[in-house]
Amino acid sequence: MPLATVSTARRAFTGLVAVTAVVLAGCSQPSDDASTIIRTTTNIAGAGVVGIDRDTTAACATPTPVDAALDSSGTHQVVHTAGESEVPSDPQRIVVLDTAALDAVCSLGLWERVVGAAVGDGDSSQPNYLGTGIANIPSIGPADNPNVDLVAQATPDLILGSSPSGDDAYAEFSAVAPTVYVGSDPVFWKTQFLLAGNALGRADAASAQLEQYQQDAAQLGVDIDSSQTQASVVRFDTDNLYIQGPASFAGQVLADAGVRRPAYQNLEGSATATVPSDDLDKAEGDLIYVILDDQSKAHAEDVMDGQDWENLGAAEDGRVFAVDDAIWTGNGLVAAHAVLTDLRDTLNAYVG
Repeated sequence: MPLATVSTARRAFTGLVAVTAVVLAGCSQPSDDASTIIRTTTNIAGAGVVGIDRDTTAACATPTPVDAALDSSGTHQVVHTAGESEVPSDPQRIVVLDTAALDAVCSLGLWERVVGAAVGDGDSSQPNYLGTGIANIPSIGPADNPNVDLVAQATPDLILGSSPSGDDAYAEFSAVAPTVYVGSDPVFWKTQFLLAGNALGRADAASAQLEQYQQDAAQLGVDIDSSQTQASVVRFDTDNLYIQGPASFAGQVLADAGVRRPAYQNLEGSATATVPSDDLDKAEGDLIYVILDDQSKAHAEDVMDGQDWENLGAAEDGRVFAVDDAIWTGNGLVAAHAVLTDLRDTLNAYVG
């Protein structure tokens, strides 16, 4: 039997016209009409698909200034997870080794200085939420094994990444250009963004952006009355289903916006936990956000088409939303803003 956690679901709303959910750019200002109920017409196994019309034209910020305390023509010392590096205060040719680093460069408005970027899996070379221009950045190989020769050919003056891809990676890249690793655990994504800002000579801008995000998240919580909803957040991979707890990237953004979580999803000591296939009630909430990607879609559809899932109160009430894995398991400020936009457009929504 599904758990009795539903506080806003099961209410009858009539006379509403079905519309497609439109999710705006992560850095844009969404509508203030928090009472609007959005009914999606596109779905996966009954879940409304969020962000299919996402506008990413303003995802990356305009260029931010060099810190006032730095000489823009000089260098500064940066202590990071792999050591200590002397880096340009205003780098002009940047190579990024993963999506998190690219997100930081995008947020600080320096993406047009990126001369090479590692790529992930999937059909798109880079996550769509960062915008179409990002996709045109030359590849330096896969994120799990960037090509040092391609990096050298890009002649960067700064290499920025999250964590070394191998034992010799830091030494190899440092031989090409000053290299900074900021850490890869999304539990610490805010600290990592600040460190990336420091590496880019923009610690002040990064701090200001993070403070503005916190204010935006808090205001969103007021706008959508977020404390009245217990939102479940789960993620499918090809074989399993996991709770995304409060320490996960998505969990932190929801907490920043004041969204409550079901008691059994308030994990302690870990960011995620497996949902047993015979205990899908652990996925229950007033509404459920389902994180999936192309690789996990088949498994998600198989579970969500099953009777146990369909018996969940959120599924019965049309309050299950499929969200983008690249965003909701992200590690950066642009992704965090995109999650906020998704919350605004869906927390009080129903699937048509």
